[in-house]
Amino acid sequence: MARKRISVTKESDSGRNLKFHDNVTGVDMTLKQFVKGIESGKYPGHHIRNINGVKTPVSNPDGSKNNNLD
Repeated sequence: MARKRISVTKESDSGRNLKFHDNVTGVDMTLKQFVKGIESGKYPGHHIRNINGVKTPVSNPDGSKNNNLD
């Protein structure tokens, strides 16, 4: 099984993903940094949704659970 590109390393009490780790580059990111990376095209397997007024990274739907954020 392929290694996930992004792992969630911290969630809020409500379950919102707050911190992320790029398993390929070894970079740790905040929510804001990950959103910027997605918007700049660095993470093509993900997109941004506006959830309750907050830009939120989500995996692109593709039928695979291997690349989901968790």
